[in-house]
Amino acid sequence: MRPLVAGNWKMNGLDSALAELGALRQRLAQAPVPEAEIMVCPPATLLARAREVLAGSDIELGAQDCHPLVSGAHTGDISAEMLADAGATAVIVGHSERRIDHGEPDSLVNAKALAAYRAGLTAIICIGETEAQHRDGETLDVLKRQLRGSVPEEARAANTVIAYEPVWAIGSGLTPTPADVAEVHGFIRGVLSQLLGQNESGAMRLLYGGSVKPANAAELLFVPDVNGALVGGASLKADDFYAIIEVYRAGGKA
Repeated sequence: MRPLVAGNWKMNGLDSALAELGALRQRLAQAPVPEAEIMVCPPATLLARAREVLAGSDIELGAQDCHPLVSGAHTGDISAEMLADAGATAVIVGHSERRIDHGEPDSLVNAKALAAYRAGLTAIICIGETEAQHRDGETLDVLKRQLRGSVPEEARAANTVIAYEPVWAIGSGLTPTPADVAEVHGFIRGVLSQLLGQNESGAMRLLYGGSVKPANAAELLFVPDVNGALVGGASLKADDFYAIIEVYRAGGKA
């Protein structure tokens, strides 16, 4: 399967940051990496303008969150349909920062994924354990619970991507070993097989996220059952993000 490298800008980026998107577009035009699908998820304030910058390129546009409903009296929220209207083709749901900062339970993540499907968007469903859960040996139990609660029955390889981000690795500079990542991603694939069937599980892309950067991308992205990356801080700079994407140039990841 073709790997996906998605950049999550989080709550970063003003209008001037779009110059980095333009620089990334130029780099990829000069030296394409057809082995990988590329996506950038800027804050909602930049979506419409980012669509203009990326028009005609192969870089896809994603969003960072959505409300479960189509419309209504929900001040400050954005529906999946609004994101699609602004140019997004995918939306991140269930990121640990939403789960922790806003107390979002698995049931809400599930509802947001269904909203993404309703609007024709791909749902990038995030799961991951905290440092305390990791330390206490609860990683696999936590991930199983999150998958069972967050992934809708309607999830398919064509409309869903799973992103594993150990919370203790996000922005910390710490990363699991390749062997640890392989164990966890293999486990995730197995749980998805139970939930969705072997065919859908086998075809669904599983991303790794958590302090992915140019220095460690090659060792992390070619781990078995890793089909791309959800990149945080390193996606804010075109040169760093391109360096991560470029690891696939030698032949890509099946």
